[in-house]
Amino acid sequence: MRGVREGDPLEADLRDEALQLARELIRIDTSNPPGRETPAALLLREYLEANGVACELVARDPDRANLIARLPGSGDGPSLAFLGHTDVVPADARDWTHPPFAAHVDDEGYLWGRGAVDMKNETATRAVAIAVLARSGFTPRGDLLFIAESDEEDGIEEVGLDWLVRERPDLRVDFALNEGGGLRQELADGRIAVPISVGEKATLPVRVTALGEAGHASMPTMNSNAVPILAELVRRLAAHRTRRVLIPEVRALLQTLVGPFGDDEVDDALSRAVRLLPAFEHALPPLLGITIAPTRLSASDALNVMPGRASVDCDCRLLPGMGHEELERELRSALGDDLPYELEWLDDRTGGTISSFDSPLARACQGFLDRHDPGAILIPEIATGFTDSHYLRDAFGTVAYGFWPLRSTPSHVYDAGFHNADERLHVDDLGYAVRFHLEVAREIGALGR
Repeated sequence: MRGVREGDPLEADLRDEALQLARELIRIDTSNPPGRETPAALLLREYLEANGVACELVARDPDRANLIARLPGSGDGPSLAFLGHTDVVPADARDWTHPPFAAHVDDEGYLWGRGAVDMKNETATRAVAIAVLARSGFTPRGDLLFIAESDEEDGIEEVGLDWLVRERPDLRVDFALNEGGGLRQELADGRIAVPISVGEKATLPVRVTALGEAGHASMPTMNSNAVPILAELVRRLAAHRTRRVLIPEVRALLQTLVGPFGDDEVDDALSRAVRLLPAFEHALPPLLGITIAPTRLSASDALNVMPGRASVDCDCRLLPGMGHEELERELRSALGDDLPYELEWLDDRTGGTISSFDSPLARACQGFLDRHDPGAILIPEIATGFTDSHYLRDAFGTVAYGFWPLRSTPSHVYDAGFHNADERLHVDDLGYAVRFHLEVAREIGALGR
């Protein structure tokens, strides 16, 4: 393959082993819904047990098994878990250059396929790291776990990590690495920034229903059709700018990028950050408050009926610490009081947790960069979406980060792959990531309590 680096024999061997496993995982269609992740869990169990790692499958639904692998520790050090979900979002082959479940590797060294970025790449490299450590006879002072969970992309069935943390208290760990950060970003001033996700926003979906009066569509002026009312409410939601809220973690992120700033200089700090990296234009503003995104409409089931009620479902994301009260205040501010409507909460608040960045795991991640990408700095960030990490934080108080370092896949290729067609990753990043997990596991595994 052109474009593949062969300078480091160890990393090349790690890459090749991870590539083989990642391709096998991608070829198993675990599109969610319906998921059916058990074949992927079985593949991982076969691979890990062949390398001397004790594994078990744990399933609420036989078709949707989770895998738990463990290297037992001596008992006098902190425990660490590597996480990876085995499900993927659906893919329409008509939109892809290469079939999404073929795991094609091109001449430039890119692995194509659904899950190449989100996140069978990470799942494979974490499994390989556990296998390499087992083959070497590594015994950490605290347990080292690998958890390959189902149903991360959808979560409705409660068969993945949300269920596991309730059923298996033995999964309590001090530290965990999951999906999130790791993308190498070169700033306009020459600095290299590598984000690490220390937390995420919460989701709290809401339905806004416009109230009118039903009538016959042949006489549109006779009654108050709810659809035009809803159209105006949706316009107001889309135009609304929510109140700026600067939580300490986001202030620290901006200060790392642009230096100190005052409370009345947040917009200026944001503008200076965007000048450092244009991608921040869309990534940073959602971290400064609530976001409200109208995403799903419903009205009349009959073409010839003007509906008395028409609704829009909104995906709302809240900063940690926020809840129903803050969101309702923003919604009513956006919608005004001159049009009739109702609000309905569609689900409970989910996510919205943060782990401290002052930890041995954060220092281990920075230490890896110091050795392999000198000058690169970790930037703790809050994810605009949320991952399964919040289940560990909520259940066990785990310090959980999203971090999978990469350096060969360009940012525009990597970012474009999430839930999109032509998802792909440069294979050299697989070897780099395995090395990272090996070094972090050894560093954390050598710590005492």
